Parts: sequence; C-alpha cells; structure tokens
Amino acid sequence: MTGRAVGSTPHPPRDRYLVGLIGEGITASLTPAMHEAEARALGLDYEYLIFDLLELGRPAEDVGALLADARSAGFAAMNITHPCKQLVLDLVDELDTDAAHLRAVNLVVFDAGRLRGYNTDWLGYRDGLIAGLPGASFQRVVQIGCGGAGAATAYALLSEGAERLDLFDADPSRADELAARMRSRFPTQIITTLSPDDLASAIAGASGIVHATPMGMLHHPGIAFDLDLLRREAWVSDVVYRPLETDLVRDAARRGHPVLDGGRMAVGQACASLQIITGIQPDRDRMQRHFRGLISAEERSETGKGGR
Repeated sequence: MTGRAVGSTPHPPRDRYLVGLIGEGITASLTPAMHEAEARALGLDYEYLIFDLLELGRPAEDVGALLADARSAGFAAMNITHPCKQLVLDLVDELDTDAAHLRAVNLVVFDAGRLRGYNTDWLGYRDGLIAGLPGASFQRVVQIGCGGAGAATAYALLSEGAERLDLFDADPSRADELAARMRSRFPTQIITTLSPDDLASAIAGASGIVHATPMGMLHHPGIAFDLDLLRREAWVSDVVYRPLETDLVRDAARRGHPVLDGGRMAVGQACASLQIITGIQPDRDRMQRHFRGLISAEERSETGKGGR
C-alpha cells in the first residue's frame, strides 16, 4: 500500500463516465450490462468496457500499465477482478480502510490525478445478507472456502455481528491466514478454523452456513457438505451465481432452509461500485431485477444449446 486510508465517499459527478473491468476470462461478464442499464435509468452518459488479459495477451502484472493507460484516456474508474485484486494494492495512491483490511481492491477510481482503491465485494455480500436473510441468526456461522470471495463474506459476516465464525478450507493454511487477519480486525468475536474431522459437527451446530468455493458452478457441479447435518432453522448462503439456483441452494430450499443465492452479492458489489463512481444512489431492486433477467436469458440459452 502506497497511500493513506480513505472512506467510501462517492466522487463528484461527471458529464460522461467511461469505466472498465480488468481481469482474466471476463468476456462473458454481466457487470457491463448491469452498470450501463442502471446508469441509463439514472440518466447518465455511461460506457463500460472489458479489458480481458487473456484476449489482450498480457500478464496480470501489466495491470499497472493498463490503469495508467485508462487514466490517460479519461476513464472515471476501473473495476478489478481475478487475478489482479492483490496486485493493485501497491499501485493505488490512497486505499479505503476496508480494502486495506481485506488486502484486495476491486475498484480503482481516478480522482484529481490520484488512484483511490476500494473493495465493494464485502459490501455486496453484506447488503445481500440484510435484504435476503432478514432476521437471520449469526450466533454461529460456518464458512466453507477462504479464498477471495471467502475473505469478503467473512468480513461482511463479522461486520454484521457474527458472534462466532468457523472457517474451513481444503488448504488449511488459507483458513489460518484468513482467521488471523479477521481476528486482528474483530478481536472481540470468536473466529476459529476447522479441520476436516471437525467440519461435520460444526455444521450440525451452526445457525448458518456460507459456501464460498467454485463448487456448484456450471462446470463444477456438486454440494460441498451433507445437508442432513443442518439444523432445521439453519440458513444457507452460496456465493456462486452461475447458475443462480445451484444444487446447494435448490436442495436446501426444498428442505425448508432459508437460502441466499450468489446473485445478491454480484448485484450488491456492482451497486456499491456504481454509487462510489458516480455519487448517485442506484436503485438496488431495479438492478436485481435486471441481473436476474440476464441470468435467466443466459440459462435458457444454455438449455437450448444442450437440447440440440
């Protein structure tokens, strides 16, 4: 980190917004459509472009040069995704406090010649929890997966007052590292790591389960744990949103558990980014409806291809 911490204060409005996304394998991202549709509804002149490192033939380490080019070209901001979120930490002039704690930046705003780094992933998950699981108990939450998405969900859960958070990852060192980081930020809350032998009993005692691994995606089907272990009142959250109804979300809902699909987090982070970039509060419900329409169309297209 090269600069001081900054707050998540929206930036002054512009006549025109040029925004981009840098990452690998992102040509099918729904983020541009989400941003542009909501910006149009807000009456903004707004264009969102994709910078896919694979298509450009450039390594992740070129993210600094791409940011410099974007700033010179008059961009207002750039969203950042895998594998550049950590690389950007050392490139920004000023870093939002939450991004500093998470050690990941997914939004860079160009403001008066300075690069300001933010993390809206955790905001997206937090807002999804509030809207999608009202009244949910955070007495004891078990989280499976401690990568980039897992860091954001853990931070959001603890920020919302989770009394105890049990972390599990196939790579124990990743769970240990995340637990240590979260303990330094939330010293009064209980944050533990689980071994494979501990996982089943922890799930059986949990008020909620968060799944933050790629399992359940279109090409990674399956469920990461046995749903028979769940308490009757336990809620279930999945960060995967392609498909929206993963095997986990579908089967947990069929059993009567409150569920939170990954679409809430996806829309929430886009909504928070749009607000920081423009200084205007987007309509979250409108963005949610648009996003779900995009996903439905995508899933119908996939079904059609499979039937031919």
